[in-house]
Amino acid sequence: MANIFIIHGTGGDPECNWFPWLKTELEKSGHNVYAPKFPTPKNQSIETWLNVFSGYEKHLNESAVVIGHSLGSAFLLSVLEKLDHPIKTAYLVSGFIGLIDNPEFDELNRTFTIKDFNWAKIKKNCKSFYVINSDNDPYVPIQKGQELARNLSAKLIILHGAGHINKDSGYLKFCSLLDLVLKNK
Repeated sequence: MANIFIIHGTGGDPECNWFPWLKTELEKSGHNVYAPKFPTPKNQSIETWLNVFSGYEKHLNESAVVIGHSLGSAFLLSVLEKLDHPIKTAYLVSGFIGLIDNPEFDELNRTFTIKDFNWAKIKKNCKSFYVINSDNDPYVPIQKGQELARNLSAKLIILHGAGHINKDSGYLKFCSLLDLVLKNK
């Protein structure tokens, strides 16, 4: 049994996309699943999100698994930078760092994505990474997934025609992610 975290992105919440389905499926398998709600878009900053997450940090043990969607991926990189021990696995879905050439989102996401990440510490604090992006994401160019995978020395899993891997792309379930998490538990 692992502690598993599902982290939403900008404009999201724990009840959107495939998050509630995945939480239910993982709980059926005996895992403890946490899906915090972060302030977004109002009051969205790395500081406010870290403040919300501080109540969950005690559950980030060596068998913990984190799953971030979109901006949730960059947020998890900051969480991993702060840890003083490794967790088991991180799944970064539609993740990115830096600017995505969308003025509205770039402004909202700036405190999360425009920084010098300590890649050595991030990699030290997580035993394995999976970067999952789509080749037709309307928000996150595939190059951003490639950059993330390169910085983490991880393999990039490219989903074809999956959009932003969210409800608008038809993702109310995410069976391949569930299979991957359960296979690697």
